Amino acid sequence: MGKGLGGGSSINVMVWARGHKGDWDHFAAEAGDDAWGYQSILGYYRRIEDWQGAPDPTRRGVGGPAYVAQPQAPQPIAEALLSAASTIGIPVYDSPNGKMMEGPGGASIAELRIRDGKRQSVFGSYVRPLMSRPNLTVLTDALVTRLIFDGKRVTGVEVLVDGERRQFTARCETVLSLGAINTPKVLMQSGIGPEDELQAHGIPVVQHLPGVGRNHQDHLAFGCTWAYRKPEAVGGSGCEAKLYWKSDARLSQPDILQCQLEFSVPSPIETGLETPEHGWTMFNGLAQPKSRGRLRLSGPNTNDPILIEPNSLSAPEDMAAALTAVELCRELGNSDGFMPLVSGETAPGPRDRSGMIDFIRKSAVTYWHQSCTAKMGRDSMSVVDNELKVYCIDGLRIADSSIMPRITTGNTMAPCVVIGERAADLIRTTHSLPNLIGGLTQSN
Repeated sequence: MGKGLGGGSSINVMVWARGHKGDWDHFAAEAGDDAWGYQSILGYYRRIEDWQGAPDPTRRGVGGPAYVAQPQAPQPIAEALLSAASTIGIPVYDSPNGKMMEGPGGASIAELRIRDGKRQSVFGSYVRPLMSRPNLTVLTDALVTRLIFDGKRVTGVEVLVDGERRQFTARCETVLSLGAINTPKVLMQSGIGPEDELQAHGIPVVQHLPGVGRNHQDHLAFGCTWAYRKPEAVGGSGCEAKLYWKSDARLSQPDILQCQLEFSVPSPIETGLETPEHGWTMFNGLAQPKSRGRLRLSGPNTNDPILIEPNSLSAPEDMAAALTAVELCRELGNSDGFMPLVSGETAPGPRDRSGMIDFIRKSAVTYWHQSCTAKMGRDSMSVVDNELKVYCIDGLRIADSSIMPRITTGNTMAPCVVIGERAADLIRTTHSLPNLIGGLTQSN
C-alpha cells in the first residue's frame, strides 16, 4: 500500500482506467441511486480530467485537476500488441477509456498520469495547491487507531502521532479513506463489524454490521513473459498498452485484464521458471473475479496485523476465465507481430491443461487493487448506503475502494477519485457548502 501522501497514486504504475459502463450501472443498481450510474459518472470524469487527447465532449473533460495523457511515442512492443490484437479480431481503439469501455472491450495505448516525465499523484493534483489555506491541516506520520463515539454518533478519531495518542474531533462528520484493508480494520477495532468477530477479541460491539471485512475482491495476474532479442527501452510508466476482452462471448462486459509491462517480471519462485534479463511480461489476469475473500482481526490493538484471506481462484468460474486469459495471452505474444522483437516465450510455455492450471495457481499475484470490503448496497451485508454513510451510525462516511459493490474493470485509481468526488458532493449538499471556493472548481 502507498504509505505516503497520495496513497497508491504515489507508488502505482500511473494507469488511468475509468471502469466499464457495466461497473457503474451495477453500482447504481446496488445502491438504488442513478447518481452512481454510468451517465452520471461520465459527468464526474468530465470535470475531473484534464484530458490531453482527441476531443470527446460526451466522455472526456479538459481543465480538471487530473492530467491524463497517452505516451507520445509508444515503444515498438506496445504497438506490436495492438497489431497482434487486431490480427485475431480484437478491436483497437484510440483510447482505452470512453467508447472502448462501453462494449466488449478491445486494445489500446494506455492512458497515464505522467506530465513532463513526472508522476502526477492524486495528492499533488488535489491537495498540494491548497496547502497554504488556513482551514487545511495535513498531518503526516500519524496513524488512525480508532473512532470516537458519543452513543452511536462518531465524534472524531484517535490518532497515534510520534508515539503519543491524540484525539481529533469533528464538528460535522468524519470520513474514513484508509483503503480496503485499513478501513475495515479501524471499523472493527472501533466496534463496528461482525459481532462474533469483535467479541472473539474482547471488543465492545457498538454496531453489528456483518459485511465489514467481507466481500474482499482483487484483480489477479498471471505473468506471461517473453525474452527480447536485444535490450529494448522502457517507455512511460513501463505500461503503455492495455487490453480488455471477454473469456466467453456471452458475457456482458470484459472479464480479462491485460497490462503489457515493457520489462520482464520475475515469476514467483514456486513456478520454478527463470526470468530473462531482458524481456517483457503481460500482466494478464481476471478483471471480474467471482471469488470472494474476507478480512479478520488478529487482535484488538493497533499493532495487531489484519489477516487477509483472499480465497483467490476459489470460484470455478475464475479458473476457467484464467485458462482462457493465459491462452489468449500466449496467442498474442507468440504471433508474427512480436517475432522481430522477441526470441521466445519463457513463461508459461506450452503445457497441457493440468500443467497450465498448475502454472496459474503458482504464478498468481495481486494487482494491488484490493476492494469491496465495506460495500455500498441495500442488503444485509452492505456497510454504507448510497450516500456513503455507514449504516446505523451517525456522522461517519467511507470514501475509498472498500465501498465498491464489486471491483471495477481495470486499475482502480480513477474510480477511487470518482468515489472521493461523490463523497465531496454529498458532504457539500448535506452541510449546504458553496460549490465554488476561492475560484476553484467543484472538484476542489
